[in-house]
Amino acid sequence: MSDAPSRNAAAHQPIPAGYGPTVTLQSGPFAGWSTWGDGGDPFETHNGPFCFRTEADGVIRAAFQPQRHHLNGAGALHGGALMSFADFALFALAGKELADAMAVTVTFNAEFVGAGGLEGWVEAQGRVIKATRSLVFVQAVLVQQNKPLLAFSGTLKKLGPIPR
Repeated sequence: MSDAPSRNAAAHQPIPAGYGPTVTLQSGPFAGWSTWGDGGDPFETHNGPFCFRTEADGVIRAAFQPQRHHLNGAGALHGGALMSFADFALFALAGKELADAMAVTVTFNAEFVGAGGLEGWVEAQGRVIKATRSLVFVQAVLVQQNKPLLAFSGTLKKLGPIPR
């Protein structure tokens, strides 16, 4: 074993519980949009950036700009990248119902309905179907340039307040 420092020292840092506070992006194509925790979810940070915002009419939008690392070997958006973003979108779309609660995905269903690429944002369009004391049910579709890519639904379970 070497005593040299790890090439990825951040991988050995403790991860705080919860996403952390909402972070508003200050530059780039998503300036003014939000994401969670400034690295509090290392997987989403690595695979994103995934962003969301609430429009003036109250509609929540979630989006990301595909990059080369989101593609599969055939040059289309990788199904795993789309499903990772869709899981993020479940939480963004359910934001009002989750308020300050920690939650986890307990079901996730997805149907691939089209292929995407690097041309334009991928956006989640959806809604909460029902919210109970402990569960939130969401249905949505990912679209790119008005073309559906992935229809999905999921159930989120509230675990308790976000630790601060």
